[in-house]
Amino acid sequence: MKEKIIAKASELFLKLGFKSVTMDDIAGEMCISKKTIYKYFCNKEVLIEESTSLVHGQVHEIMDTIIAKNYNAIHENFEIREMFRDMFKNNIDTSPIYQLKKHYPEIYQNILSFEIDQCTQLFRENIEKGIREGLYRSDLNVEVYVKFYYTLVFHINENTVSESEAQRIELEALEYHTRAMATEKGVEELEKQLKKINN
Repeated sequence: MKEKIIAKASELFLKLGFKSVTMDDIAGEMCISKKTIYKYFCNKEVLIEESTSLVHGQVHEIMDTIIAKNYNAIHENFEIREMFRDMFKNNIDTSPIYQLKKHYPEIYQNILSFEIDQCTQLFRENIEKGIREGLYRSDLNVEVYVKFYYTLVFHINENTVSESEAQRIELEALEYHTRAMATEKGVEELEKQLKKINN
C-alpha cells in the first residue's frame, strides 16, 4: 500500500503541482481514507520526499537505459532531453524543480546535492565519450565544461517558472554547450539532431 500511495502521489505532484495537491486529493484518487495515508506518512513533506526519491530513481533508470543503447555522445544528450520532455508533457506548465525550490526548500536542497553528484558524473562520462568519438575537441578541460553545463542547467530549472519555457531554454543551453566543445564532425552531428527536432 505504501508503494501505491507514493506512486499515485508522484503522479499527482508532477501533474498538478506539489503545492496544490492535498492529502485529500491523493486519498480521493485512490479511493482510500486520509487516515490510511497518515498511517504511512506523518505529513505531506515526508510523502513529497518519498515521491521525489521515486521519480529521481525512475529518471536515472531511463537515463541508464538510454546510455546502454550506445548512441554517440551528442545523440545521447538529445535522447535524454527527449525523455525529460515526454515525462513532463502531460503536466501543468509549472516546473517541478521551481515549485520544490519555492515551496519546499529543504527537500529541494537534499535532492540538489545528490543530483549534482549524479549529473556531474553523467556529464563527465558524456564529454569523455565525445572526445573518444572525435565529436568533442581533445584539448577540453573536462572538469570546467562539466561545471559550466550543470551550472547552466540548474540555473534554468531553479529560476524558470514555466516547464515549457525551461525546456526551450534547456535546448538552447544544450546547443550552446555542444557547439563550445564540438569538432567539425561534432557540429555535423549537432545539426543533424537539431534538424530532427525542428521537423
